[in-house]
Amino acid sequence: MEFDVVAVVKALKSVCPAGKEFVGLHEPCFSGNEWAYVKECIDTVWVSSVGKYVDRFEEMIADFTGVKKAVAVVNGTAALHIALMLAGVEKDDEIVMPALTFVATANAVSYCNAVPHFVDSEERTLGIDPLKLKDYLKGATIVSPDGCINKSTGRRIKAVIPMHTFGHPVDLDPLMDICNEYKLEMIEDAAESLGSYYKGVHTGNWGKLSILSFNGNKTITTGGGGAIITNDESLGKLAKHLTTTAKIPHRWDYRHDYVGYNYRLPNINAALGCAQMEQLPGFLKKKRDLAARYNQAFQNIKGIKFFTEPPESKSNYWLNVLLLNEVDLEQRNKLLDKTNNNGIMTRPAWTLLHKLAMFKDCPRMDLSCAENLEMRLINIPSSATL
Repeated sequence: MEFDVVAVVKALKSVCPAGKEFVGLHEPCFSGNEWAYVKECIDTVWVSSVGKYVDRFEEMIADFTGVKKAVAVVNGTAALHIALMLAGVEKDDEIVMPALTFVATANAVSYCNAVPHFVDSEERTLGIDPLKLKDYLKGATIVSPDGCINKSTGRRIKAVIPMHTFGHPVDLDPLMDICNEYKLEMIEDAAESLGSYYKGVHTGNWGKLSILSFNGNKTITTGGGGAIITNDESLGKLAKHLTTTAKIPHRWDYRHDYVGYNYRLPNINAALGCAQMEQLPGFLKKKRDLAARYNQAFQNIKGIKFFTEPPESKSNYWLNVLLLNEVDLEQRNKLLDKTNNNGIMTRPAWTLLHKLAMFKDCPRMDLSCAENLEMRLINIPSSATL
């Protein structure tokens, strides 16, 4: 069913602020203690990899998400790299992930010399379809004492990375059942889902390790940054050690007991994060209010719908989503062109990862739902400031 592009633009304008020349997709909001905390770092010269704000930021993340340990790092990709290593991912292991995700998910797997294995999504959550995945694994793998083995490649499938797409939680319980049945580790890519809950529990509590992102376009930002979160305190302690160059604490001696990584989040960035975390409940309320306004604005426009949170979940609505009822690339592109020409930033979904040159030969299942969603999905402005 063809939709009215002009009506969609009008609906967007009815929600977005009047008189603003350009409305970005997701802009940060600095309206709290950001300047005071950053200035303190500059005044005291504690701007680098240690300082009180790093410790405080990690504590704030752990308290908010309900996990036992949070480790702040330079970005979400670095967090995922370390999480994969600590989950036991080795060279040539296959890692199950959605084809519909940002490229960083697959990049981090490649850093471990492991192999992305792409699986399909479901429209209900925009994330991994657990029913389809279970049926696929039943035919494509065997479970042996060595783990889950891909019958086609002979490689071990070590882990599953569910990604909470645009902040909407994946159906985690059946995915955990699959992990238990097929001897797979779960590592949640919660980069987009700070402030999202599945069955009343914050995302990131199901994976052996999980990760967050605080990039400039996320719900809160540290400029660039991320975190590893886990309920395994020993793994959390090791994550902190590895991401701080694996240096053994000493007043002057430089000794290291692992190949470490300089993935530390600087104190000046953590200061920004602390100020942002103080405002997070307010940001989340504003974003959910914005989503409710969008939902109302699109109620009577035929051929397109506003995507709402999955059942049994509470989403942060990081990036709001419009879904065309049917695939119509000509109309989709016409809408993208019209909105951007009118100063309202919109964008399509990411290119599915199996279509990228570096990942085209990776194993994959039937991806018909993800391929359909790729052609129907449009992100619309989602800043808390709107």
